[in-house]
Amino acid sequence: MASGQLSREEALACVGCRHACHILLYADTEAQLFEEIPIRHIILMQMRFDGLLGFPGGLVDPSEESLEEGLSRELWEELGFSLSVTVEDHVSSCHNPSSQLVTHFYARRMEEKEIREVEKAAASTATDHGHEVMGMVRVPLYTLKGGGGGLPSFLSHSFIGNSRSQLEDALVRFGLVTPEELQTALTHAEQRRKQPWGGAA
Repeated sequence: MASGQLSREEALACVGCRHACHILLYADTEAQLFEEIPIRHIILMQMRFDGLLGFPGGLVDPSEESLEEGLSRELWEELGFSLSVTVEDHVSSCHNPSSQLVTHFYARRMEEKEIREVEKAAASTATDHGHEVMGMVRVPLYTLKGGGGGLPSFLSHSFIGNSRSQLEDALVRFGLVTPEELQTALTHAEQRRKQPWGGAA
């Protein structure tokens, strides 16, 4: 099977493949940083046990449960929050032939109150908190003056697998940032990586 994007059905037909499902949870917000910088959207990711950033989710065995059932189970373990993921939440599936891993990406838009409840549950009731998951983090969508902070800084961190590309695609796909805003952030992120100490003062 070739590498690249697959339909959900094509991905499930992959013989000998492992499957991992992850989800982007997001909500609109009127909140502002320092009462002047619009935050616009709350987007959740997590700091993993290995120090890498990723989305909530994990490995799923389609022979034992559906992809969506497996992802819902993983979310309960990692977030302590009951969320029934459906096929309609599916965004993309991607096959990596070198590892025979198929990554399935989902997205769910929530209300701001709901997503705040997810954050609280993840830190207080999730069984994986402090073990497989170090904590939830929000993705800053703004770029501070001079390009030194915000989304550029976030994108300069280390991500697990293809989660960074999943994030970049979702930001534009769901209109959370414009293509121009993303490109500006990526340019500043690349400049930061080339500077000593990541561009820190």
